[in-house]
Amino acid sequence: MLEITDTLSIPDDELSERFVRSSGPGGQNVNKVATAVELRFDIAASAVLPDAVRERLLAKRDRRVTTEGVLVLSAQRFRTKERNREDARERLAAFIASGLKAPTPRVATRPTRASKQRRLDAKRERSTIKKTRSTRAWD
Repeated sequence: MLEITDTLSIPDDELSERFVRSSGPGGQNVNKVATAVELRFDIAASAVLPDAVRERLLAKRDRRVTTEGVLVLSAQRFRTKERNREDARERLAAFIASGLKAPTPRVATRPTRASKQRRLDAKRERSTIKKTRSTRAWD
């Protein structure tokens, strides 16, 4: 059972783990032992995720989410299976937690009279600088 919050937890039967050989440095240990973890979680078919959270997670433009709605996390930072498994589960929990909070909608505001005036003054000043460049002062 993977705890996300007090009210939300992911059962182990919804998670799929596969141990593969890790890449990178590590000497003969890398060639012999499958310590890297590939953790898969089907967001689209999850029964425990609320609909709003599922929609937010699937709407994210994350390269780790496949077109079928499966999140694939690969963890190979550490030399042991246990630490890599723990790391992958922590990253999954963080990913799901990021979709729990609905983004606050942007409130449209109008520019103040002073900001409009500053913008126009800056445009006018820039215009005069460019005009003085085009007229030849040495004639």
